[in-house]
Parts: sequence; C-alpha cells; structure tokens
Amino acid sequence: MSVRRKYKKKPTSFVTAVQLDLDTEGFVYNKWGGKQICKRGDWLVDNNGDKYTVSKESFARTYEIVSPGVYFKSAPVWAEVAEKGGRVKTKEGDTAHQAGDYLVFNNEEGTDAYAISAEKFESMYKLAED
Repeated sequence: MSVRRKYKKKPTSFVTAVQLDLDTEGFVYNKWGGKQICKRGDWLVDNNGDKYTVSKESFARTYEIVSPGVYFKSAPVWAEVAEKGGRVKTKEGDTAHQAGDYLVFNNEEGTDAYAISAEKFESMYKLAED
C-alpha cells in the first residue's frame, strides 16, 4: 500500500499565471484525459510549458505572488504513488493517471486532488522536513 507523505515545492519552481477575471461563463477544454472546466475567477497557469487552469479558491490558498504574473506554490501538498492506473476527480474536472504517477492533494485529508507523472513531480517537489 502506498504511503501519503508531505512535500513542498522546490524554491526554484515558479509558474506564470493570469486570473480569468472577465465577465465570462468560462470555458471547457480537454487535458489529462478528461474535460476540464475553467470558471470566471479561475487562473490560467503556465508551469514550465505545461498549461492548465486552477480554481480561484485553490490558487488563493496555495500560491503566493513573487512579482506581477509570477507565482510560487508555497502551501505543502500530500502525495502518494499510484499503485494502479485510474482517474482522480479534480476541482476542474478529472485526470487520468498510470501506475507510478503521483496522486497529489492540496489538503492533508486527501481533497483538492490531481495526478502528475513521477518525473514531473520529483523535478518540482521535495519531501517536507517538518
């Protein structure tokens, strides 16, 4: 059985982002093997070439501004290695994952989830020391 552990973003791992703060109903797009929904107030994120959206609430809780348009994910995450492939429900839709990918949670109780490949996760995160 996989163990969920606490991680922090490496200090060199920043994103660029802009808030979709327009009079809009948002939009739907395909990513991670499923439909994703971006609503008014959500954030459009470029994470080293990987583009996606983050809900307004999740972004506000987990990111800090570094400079205009540049953000750092300062909140810890809890992650575990997926033992088998499947799907994880996210705030924006759902994400397909394979065995060996990381299942990541913005909350210790295992909510506000997403999935990411082991290679990407390990390049951006380190085990929290506390």
